[in-house]
Amino acid sequence: MPTRLVIVSDTHVPQRARSVPELLWRAIETADIVIHAGDWNALPLLDEIEGRAARLVAVRGNNDGPEFDDRLPEEVHVEIDGIPVAVVHDSGPSTGREARMDARFPAARLVVFGHSHIPWDTTTPAGRRLLNPGSPTDKRRQPTGTFLTAVVDAGALRDVELVPIPR
Repeated sequence: MPTRLVIVSDTHVPQRARSVPELLWRAIETADIVIHAGDWNALPLLDEIEGRAARLVAVRGNNDGPEFDDRLPEEVHVEIDGIPVAVVHDSGPSTGREARMDARFPAARLVVFGHSHIPWDTTTPAGRRLLNPGSPTDKRRQPTGTFLTAVVDAGALRDVELVPIPR
């Protein structure tokens, strides 16, 4: 049976927004797994997503204070329907990212990261998929806020879609 994913990062609530957009809440509530790559900024959003998501896989980011230390790791490794997944907040500069992630996460087939607020979807020379969902609340130089949806089915990642947040 396919596993529906929502991939999000850099929500920055309440510093950049009061809450995440309603479109993202609807996606969270219908996903099988929500992956959050850090920079929550306050624990109430973590609590709310944990309450609404069927399953949450998450890390803390560089803007998450010490109150996150006991709740979330800086890096997490899970298997989702046969796919080894690594989640980390900061993957470093875009130059050399593919080679760096191949060396850092040799067992992962999918690496999810955030930090830049810039969506990213590439495949490394070793065949590792790298995904950054951007930010749903702090678009920076992007035309809109964003998050990702995807499906994992029988060990294959498919239907990866960047979802823009309407203005």
